[in-house]
Amino acid sequence: MRRITTIALCLAGLAVAGCETMRGAGRDMQTAGHLLSEQAESSQVQMGQAPSAAPATPYMPPADPAIPY
Repeated sequence: MRRITTIALCLAGLAVAGCETMRGAGRDMQTAGHLLSEQAESSQVQMGQAPSAAPATPYMPPADPAIPY
């Protein structure tokens, strides 16, 4: 019984660590995207072109709940 408990605790710890790792990876990707966008705008300004305007309203998912089949 003790062995099963130990294995279960280890698996639970790995699951929590995995979620945190994926969350961190998502943040890193988002930061990289922002930096890339800033560099692209900076390059356009240096080339004498006006930077492209950001969309007026960013995409927002529909507020209606999903209708089950």
